[in-house]
Amino acid sequence: MHPKPFFGLEGTHNPHRWYLPVEPHLCTWHGFLFGGCGLGAAIEAMERTTGRPLVWATAQYLSYARPPSVMDIDVTVPVEGRSVSQARAVARVGDTEILTVQAALGQRDLELQGQFVTMPDVPSPEDCPERLARFDEHGDRDTIMRRIDLRLALGRQTDNLDGNVLADGRSALWARMEDLPDTTAAKLGVLGDYVPFGTSQAFGRQVGGNSLDNTLRVVRLAPSEWVLVDIEMHALDRGFGHGLVHLWASDGTLLATASQSTIAREWTSPR
Repeated sequence: MHPKPFFGLEGTHNPHRWYLPVEPHLCTWHGFLFGGCGLGAAIEAMERTTGRPLVWATAQYLSYARPPSVMDIDVTVPVEGRSVSQARAVARVGDTEILTVQAALGQRDLELQGQFVTMPDVPSPEDCPERLARFDEHGDRDTIMRRIDLRLALGRQTDNLDGNVLADGRSALWARMEDLPDTTAAKLGVLGDYVPFGTSQAFGRQVGGNSLDNTLRVVRLAPSEWVLVDIEMHALDRGFGHGLVHLWASDGTLLATASQSTIAREWTSPR
């Protein structure tokens, strides 16, 4: 399946301009565009503009886009080499800049390859419980959480956060997106946006946050119904959290890595 039906990204007469209707099913419970969906849509726009697959992309989140607005995505390609294109996407709602994405896209023929990290030993998705939301993220409201099937592979349910800190800061979720079964860079951009979840797991408290950035590095787009979102919280200091995500196919193939910094917040009740 092409990513377009999931994101709703539409082209224009200008091959470098795209637009994204900001619908509730792309938004968080709080009613603004999920950062991973913004990155995913920008990735899709750059791939379709250049005709090349993503190597890496880094997003800087600047403001919020809320329904029923329309987000314009303008792509520029300052450098287009024989095998690599350097691109930039700027997403705006009206005159407000929502996010800026820098990226490299391309493909090279090189026989040398290798993987030097290993997927953690966790139960299969079928043997993992459904991840219970902090509040009614899976209720009647049409949010991004209703479009991602999450299973808790390593960590604690929200009701079991006991304040005990995890020494290794490690947690993991199995994720399945039935509306987007193919492994695409845009899909991995959505699933890489889970460092805030790892923050609460690491501290054993209702700590999350808003993403300041997200950097996705694509290794291989191997087919996999389920993706293991393997989160490693590195540190939290001065009110900012920092962490890393490995995205694994179910057979242990490394699909991509993602890293984030967040504005850390401790929640006392849903707002």
